[in-house]
Amino acid sequence: MTVTTDVVQGAERQCPECGEPVTGGGRYIAWCAACEWNIDPEVREERPPGRIERIRRRLAQRHGEQLFTELTTGGTGGGTAAGQRPRRGAAGALATALALVVHGVTFALLAGGLVLLVAGWGKGVLPALGALLLGLAVVLRPRFASLAKVEKQDLPVLRRADAPRLFALLDEVAEGVGTTGVRAVVIDADTNASVSTYGIRQHRVLHLGLGLWETLSPQERVALLGHEFGHYAHGDTRHSLLVGNAFRSLSTWRYTLAPEPADSLLGHFVNLATALPRLLVDGVLVLLDQLTLRGSQRSEYLADTTAARAAGTEAAAGLMNRLLVSDGVTGELRREAVAARTRIGGARREDPAEGLWERLAAHAASVPEHEYERLRRVAERRGHSVDSTHPPTHLRHRRLAGGEPCEAAIVLDPARAAEVDAELAGARRTLAREVVRG
Repeated sequence: MTVTTDVVQGAERQCPECGEPVTGGGRYIAWCAACEWNIDPEVREERPPGRIERIRRRLAQRHGEQLFTELTTGGTGGGTAAGQRPRRGAAGALATALALVVHGVTFALLAGGLVLLVAGWGKGVLPALGALLLGLAVVLRPRFASLAKVEKQDLPVLRRADAPRLFALLDEVAEGVGTTGVRAVVIDADTNASVSTYGIRQHRVLHLGLGLWETLSPQERVALLGHEFGHYAHGDTRHSLLVGNAFRSLSTWRYTLAPEPADSLLGHFVNLATALPRLLVDGVLVLLDQLTLRGSQRSEYLADTTAARAAGTEAAAGLMNRLLVSDGVTGELRREAVAARTRIGGARREDPAEGLWERLAAHAASVPEHEYERLRRVAERRGHSVDSTHPPTHLRHRRLAGGEPCEAAIVLDPARAAEVDAELAGARRTLAREVVRG
């Protein structure tokens, strides 16, 4: 029998299943902490993931649970000291070798195309075949991220001269976890953050989503930075130049070989001709995933440890809570955009962008502990994670909350936090206007 939340809005507020007091209600789902009645009543209409993504999700769930057990019981998967890189192991070595093979195929296409084009000039179809191989090599070549492309998207990009206090904080956190800082900071409205590389020289850039940053306390912000820099401190294989570019190359291959709607005989022939290479690419991608996913998830757990050492265990665990409500924060941003376009909101009508981030922070701060507890239990049922390469979020939170508490090595006091906020003021205004424009 399905019982709606309205049943428990009366005075007794007892669970219709076990009779225990019901938790929540009002803005939040009413549920029973004793028998978990109504804990996950939402109907999800997610698009079924593709074959590769389904495999990734299953692997992520399995490896995340295994590593959680190892890391919490002091087994072979135990943590490492600050700044110490874990051993790469046989899987890491095989992943590197497979990445070399992937790049070797592209190089072979390039070399073969040049040979056929030059040596076969004037000899029938050989030059044409060589030109085809060269074209494939160009299409399938490794690609490096470009900061110039990001700047063309009109996203705020900050450099050291633009935000010296922010970069001083980034340098302090990076040095504290045993790595180096970034060359630039790209600001957007997402509920996410990451450190990545760009260019052949692999300069680092921080992508900072205000949808997440603005909902965090100062110490939780330090934890976020500690976690993102921790990936480089612990040598995450997926962040390496060789393996990371191999993943990008394989993704390009999959896109190039993807079947097209076969509405002609030629279309059927092309799809049939590319079927075997497509299956081969899928197989290599799954294998590379298998070889690196466990190490990547270990790196996530170790990055959580790094975040706790940098900002304190309480702040690192608080960051995990914020990740659980990231979907709600994203929904709140959408509601703000709808309210602005439909002129809802009274005093906000003249400038709906004014105070947007403060309202978002207030929304996140109003989430009660019982809602976090419900979301943790729902995450355990659904296997929630940030994406298919991350361990389940509830296990990450449980490991932090149940481990030995760490005191913060880096304290972001209110005065310094306000100075950093002042340097982000321009980006905050720009992105607030973008959000309300939808």
